[in-house]
Amino acid sequence: MALAGDALSHIALPGIGVALALQIHPIFGAAAMLFFGALLVWALEERARIATETTIGVVFSAALAIGSMTTSGEDLIEALFGGAGMLTWTEIVFGLAASIAVIVFVISQRNHLIVMLVSPDVARTAGINVRRLNLLYLQMFALTIALGLRYLGVLLMGALIIIPAATAKRLARNLTGMLGWAVFVAVLATVVGSYVATWLDRETGPIIVTVATGCFVLSLMRRQS
Repeated sequence: MALAGDALSHIALPGIGVALALQIHPIFGAAAMLFFGALLVWALEERARIATETTIGVVFSAALAIGSMTTSGEDLIEALFGGAGMLTWTEIVFGLAASIAVIVFVISQRNHLIVMLVSPDVARTAGINVRRLNLLYLQMFALTIALGLRYLGVLLMGALIIIPAATAKRLARNLTGMLGWAVFVAVLATVVGSYVATWLDRETGPIIVTVATGCFVLSLMRRQS
């Protein structure tokens, strides 16, 4: 699912193009398209009986093509790689609300998610509504991606899902520790990368990913017991 996050983020591009055309904040268009994309992936997965990542791959390819046709110029560059600058009040309020929603979901459904991701059959035996939980999981996954688009854009957002988790796995001894380390690395990379990008007057996405990659390289130097 970490790799699927890279593909799912591309679905936001058509939503950004439509939002710009309607002169509304791009984050709302991106979030709406991500929610729709997650719902579409969930529905296709249920009907076609194929892997989630395969379904996402098909959907994101079409979305990337459509999005590239609806967005151009500086707007396209910022949508693809993120942009520097101060956050607007709209982005701050959306970010806080979305963050709280994701945190509450992860904490409240943590045990059910672990069982479902390890074995859906075992989860059903334990009385977990796998179909509903999978839909909620995909929607929260989409919301998480929407949170990072402002800084990383649709091309690089997947990296901020994959790299902090990979780094945390090297540093943590259990799942709780892995969650903590992943959040720390992601926040550190975003803050440091955004500051450096503003200083250099560059897109934020590539620099944030570079900082996160540096954290992963440093984690490789730690000898695991």
